[in-house]
Amino acid sequence: MISLVFKSLAGRHYRKFRRKSQVLINRINSLETEYQSLTDEQLQAKTAELKQRHQDGESLDDLLPEAFATVKNGARRLCGNVVDVCGHEQKWEMVHFDVQLMGGIAMHRGYICEMATGEGKTLTATLPLYLNAISGKNCQLATVNDYLARRDSEWMGHLYNFLGLTCGCLQNGMDPTTRRAAYGSDITYGTASEFGFDYLRDNGMATRKEDQVQREHFFCIIDEADSILIDEARTPLIISGPSQEDRQMPFNELKPGIQQLARAQQRLCNELVSDAKKRIDAGDTSDETISKLFLVHEGAPKNKQFMRLMENPAIRKRFEKFDLEMNNDMNKTRRYHLKEELFFVIDEKQHQADLTEKGRNLLHPDEPDAFVLPDLPMMFMEIEANKELDDNGKREAKEAAQKKFEKASEEMHCISQLLRAYCLYEKDTEYVVQDGKVMIVDENTGRLMAGRRWSDGLHAAVEAKEGVKIEKETKTYASVTLQNYFRLYNKLSGMTGTAETEASEFHEIYRADVMVIPTHLPCQRSDINDVVYKSRRAKYNAVIKEVEAAHKKGQPVLVGTASVEASEVLSRMLKRAAIPHSVLNAKFHEQEAEIVSQAGRPGAVTIATNMAGRGTDIKLGEGVKEKGGLYVIGTERHESRRIDRQLRGRCARQGDPGSSKFFVSLEDDLMRLFANQGPLSRILEKSLSDEEELSHSTLNWSIENAQKKIEQRNYSIRKRRLQFDDVLNHQREIIYELRNGAIHSDNPSEIAFEMVEEEIVERLDTVVTPESSKGDADAGEAETFINWVNYHFPVGLKSEELDFSNTDELGKEIVRRIREAFEQRAGLEGEDELKRLARYVVIRSIDRLWQDHLTEMEELNRSVSLRSYGQKDPLNEYKSEAFVYFQEMMENLRNEICTGLFRTATNMQAFQQMLARLQKTATVQGPSDTDESTLAQAARAAQAGQPRPTARKAAPALPKVTIRREIPKIGRNETVKIRKNGEEREMKFKKAEPLLEHEGWELVQEAKR
Repeated sequence: MISLVFKSLAGRHYRKFRRKSQVLINRINSLETEYQSLTDEQLQAKTAELKQRHQDGESLDDLLPEAFATVKNGARRLCGNVVDVCGHEQKWEMVHFDVQLMGGIAMHRGYICEMATGEGKTLTATLPLYLNAISGKNCQLATVNDYLARRDSEWMGHLYNFLGLTCGCLQNGMDPTTRRAAYGSDITYGTASEFGFDYLRDNGMATRKEDQVQREHFFCIIDEADSILIDEARTPLIISGPSQEDRQMPFNELKPGIQQLARAQQRLCNELVSDAKKRIDAGDTSDETISKLFLVHEGAPKNKQFMRLMENPAIRKRFEKFDLEMNNDMNKTRRYHLKEELFFVIDEKQHQADLTEKGRNLLHPDEPDAFVLPDLPMMFMEIEANKELDDNGKREAKEAAQKKFEKASEEMHCISQLLRAYCLYEKDTEYVVQDGKVMIVDENTGRLMAGRRWSDGLHAAVEAKEGVKIEKETKTYASVTLQNYFRLYNKLSGMTGTAETEASEFHEIYRADVMVIPTHLPCQRSDINDVVYKSRRAKYNAVIKEVEAAHKKGQPVLVGTASVEASEVLSRMLKRAAIPHSVLNAKFHEQEAEIVSQAGRPGAVTIATNMAGRGTDIKLGEGVKEKGGLYVIGTERHESRRIDRQLRGRCARQGDPGSSKFFVSLEDDLMRLFANQGPLSRILEKSLSDEEELSHSTLNWSIENAQKKIEQRNYSIRKRRLQFDDVLNHQREIIYELRNGAIHSDNPSEIAFEMVEEEIVERLDTVVTPESSKGDADAGEAETFINWVNYHFPVGLKSEELDFSNTDELGKEIVRRIREAFEQRAGLEGEDELKRLARYVVIRSIDRLWQDHLTEMEELNRSVSLRSYGQKDPLNEYKSEAFVYFQEMMENLRNEICTGLFRTATNMQAFQQMLARLQKTATVQGPSDTDESTLAQAARAAQAGQPRPTARKAAPALPKVTIRREIPKIGRNETVKIRKNGEEREMKFKKAEPLLEHEGWELVQEAKR
């Protein structure tokens, strides 16, 4: 009874939307019928009319029926025309169906539309894009690859151009001028990554308005929304450049040891499984025998002999019982001692590999403490307490301790990453090697991810494993996640063939609901039940037989694989069976689309990754409908149900016949790692042979349950990553707003002086604290403040002329004098040049400090997870420390702008003239009988740590050019104390180093770490 109630409620909101939309659809069709009597010129004039009415106050919702009718009628008038699409002539035969009008309405209202493959999503998108482009703002469509962006922009561009709108397209490698022209169009097509990278270049790299290409983020439609907003969202977009630290990690030096370790583990596991098999054949299934299988499972889970043994139902059941017992807290000591018999332990689910004591001894037999990090704080304390060492001796001892710590931590990290590379990352599965480079294979699409690298040294470890050149580590210049980029848009919508299973994620992250649009004609696809085999070998043999049978009767077959390796194995098997076939190379999108589009010819056999050819229709050849249509065979269930649904959706478009069937083996990663083992063991007990296929409702439930587990895990990962990125995103918005202000401002010096004023106010607050009585300034703090101002600005402050009783007025007066000094430069360098100079100072300071901040935030993100062991929430820890880091960055930004305003000039001649004029002005304003200015004495005294000398007569001068100082070797995370002009600061050395090298600070002492 309850199930009937739930079924009656399911899809209720979809039906409600469809009923409401039908009223609009009827109105659109009625208007379109009227428009058929108009001339082409009259129809085209509708665009200008709608634009004017919108400017006069009519909303886009009010204009929707007329706009949609205009687009539909425009498509009708193009019918029969031959149009050029990517160099191929194509006949236009498209007019919007009612379901496409419904999809257009949904996308205009911000829904993610689920429309079946072949329902015309490309044409549907023209409706909301045209309507929203009437506003005069740039509207965008983001898709998955360059070929689809170009194809759709050229194809649908004929319709836009006919109606009087312009359409642009972004392609990888375009120059900025062409990109700006594409964004200048009413409608712009491009890949999601191109839009994201343009955002980063505009806001994090451009230094002039002319360098920025994007317009407002108004309205965007995401094509293949699930692929872009969910699958690709796990990888952030990063613009990087060469790192300042030109030092290679010792991967190649450590590689021989890891190779020896991997071989030793392989030999050990082979011996264990062989011994276990002999015992089992002799009828021994004791705990001692099964424990050997347990060790093989922990040390080499993909061992072929072990996987063959797991096909025996009795052994599998006995092993699962033993594994369950070992996971009990009562047996954790025994489990630990068992694992210590291995060299390392592999965790496939978490993608981790950990050394045991046996493995550590193999790598460093003579160094028992090789994998123990030195206690650096304790070592520093012992060095400080050593009375026999002088200051230089202590410094050298600390340097040696720091080097020892860095070497040990670096070596441990490299060993960990090399171990993962050898044990968990397989060639032709997770990556391929092309042209001497390691290329990551997208686990969801099977496509190569050019330019992408695994983080934290893992990519370099894989490069070392494969013997290719190890690329230098890079530094992040700008980064953003796709989630946070697309949340910039005022209105976001999408379209895809599979969205309903991820409806909760779309709503929670993007505030977009899913709307399922019905098909134009009833779906004729037959989804045959999955068949499950014991082994992968038996599964592939069954697939070949199925392909051969379909090929003989002339039915086209599309075989979907989950990896490059699987497609190559099937290709070799088909060659042995003398079956002609095509193997899709996913590197070239245009070739990919062409191959997939031909997959519907009679008798055609195409092997492709599960997501290949997405966005391309497979049209059936002559006589194929009578033979059952396209037959889609899946050789493995994917981690996500969406990918399986996408593969099924390759057939049976627009009412065509078709069928789909999945072949699964118990050796597939999904079944090994995530399927419920209990039901599988019970079903295996009833099987008789390897070649026998299993088909059972419990198996279907087990497979779907495994997919749900992974989907939930991946969603948790994406959500957690977004929570961390939201912290950085808030900081990014502040920095980009400040940076864009400097770029677009007619007077960027105002931004610089705002920062100067903030810095002076902050420093004045340290001179007169709220606790002190009015006008009671701390003498030492006042002297430090005066020295700091005189060192940074040529204003010649004197203590006797300053009234600290009113810090607000004093701050304004100091800023006024700084402004006057800066404005004097206009006559020497020109007003426009001075504006460019101020802009340069602000942008350069922001860029340098923001890039350093991104590096620090990456390190914080990696390290903060360890705090969960101390019962602390890593996210809260990250938020609190990120706030402190950002405060420090803003303080350094203000200080750097103060330093740069009078230390930068457009040319040396202008700098010298400015210096002479300021010196002359200062002399005229006040008598002087000394050759050396008070400011110069103050700067010199401050650097020497002495009180600022007083003089009756002063002439301010610009500070001297910063001198690069020799700095002793100090650990990056060691806390140091630095001083300049009487001001002292305490900070980590990695933050102090640029101040010591470039800004005249000097090292006072090394504080406690």
